[in-house]
Amino acid sequence: MIKKLRGITWNHTRGYVSVVAASQRYMELHADVEITWDKRSLQHFADYPIQKLAEEYDLLIIDHPWAGFAADKNILVPLDQVLPSEFMADQAANTVGKSHLSYNFDGYQSALAVDAATPVASYRADLFANDGLSLPETWEDLIALAKQSKVAFAGIPIDTLMNFYMLCYTQGEEPFISKESVISTDIGLQVLDQLRELTNYCTPEMLDWNPIKVMEAMSTRNDIYYCPFAYGYSNYARRGYSKYVVSSTDMVSIGDHGKLRSTLGGTGLAISVKCAQMDDALNFAMFTASAGIQKTIYFESGGQPGHRAAWLDEEVNRQTQNYYKDTLPALDRAYMRPRYSGYFHFQDHAGDVIRDYIRYGSNPKEVLAKMDSLYRESLKEDHP
Repeated sequence: MIKKLRGITWNHTRGYVSVVAASQRYMELHADVEITWDKRSLQHFADYPIQKLAEEYDLLIIDHPWAGFAADKNILVPLDQVLPSEFMADQAANTVGKSHLSYNFDGYQSALAVDAATPVASYRADLFANDGLSLPETWEDLIALAKQSKVAFAGIPIDTLMNFYMLCYTQGEEPFISKESVISTDIGLQVLDQLRELTNYCTPEMLDWNPIKVMEAMSTRNDIYYCPFAYGYSNYARRGYSKYVVSSTDMVSIGDHGKLRSTLGGTGLAISVKCAQMDDALNFAMFTASAGIQKTIYFESGGQPGHRAAWLDEEVNRQTQNYYKDTLPALDRAYMRPRYSGYFHFQDHAGDVIRDYIRYGSNPKEVLAKMDSLYRESLKEDHP
């Protein structure tokens, strides 16, 4: 009898081919198991309610802000309670930044961090070399390069919001500490001004770009030299993946605050509580998240591993122009955004408020007030 598992992931090589390859190898080792995967858009991956997916799928690749909702609603299997303690200890010890912790909400481990990412800086080394330019090291350097129309970053609402968090956190204030406001007025106004100034020097089309579109533009065109912060994709540093190789590194420093501390991303492998083949699902999850698979089959099939052993592996780095070693410091200091049950009500709307301000301008104090209102609403109500 064939035991079937259905999975749902997102539609990029990094998110889809990696888990399909791991599944194929797992099925070769377990002839009585069949694993199939569907895929959804990156936007759906970020905001589509996981309770609906968990009704239909056994295996889910999820975004960690869903951790609080999953714990509150008991939608996903608490892996800390069912997987071997030795395995879970290895996952925690070999996390990339707070990736493993990001799926743990009040002790409820809703997923394994099979993928790790945060916004990092990316650049076209060939274009910098041809023009005799040096990579920017400070925020002032970045603005100067942007004034030459050589800079772009992801400007859709969700990424704009993540950049807002980044600039607040780096410059001394962690968002969401208060129950009344997202951030202080002084820092909030400063960050809105910084984002608007930088955006004004960049191509307007980037306000409709997600990180994948930024990487696609950089790897196929010759007018974008540098992206100061967008969720990293090691795929574009690999030979043959795109027309031009895009290298990545750590981000610029700002003022006296050191290098930017971007907002943690990545994806986790979760299991629906309604899965009928639980033992096979758990075994597959451990297989996929193991160091051996993460730094070989998973990575070699386009994945961006979540296990630290892969990030330090010499062969993994050789194939990606040292993407992993060069960006690991940014991962290790990244900010972990809120994950409480109602958080998505805020995230789904606040980015539009900031992006509209950056694009069209308005009263920045009203922008902060609207964000605070959304925040308070998210705390009061359980928004699925």
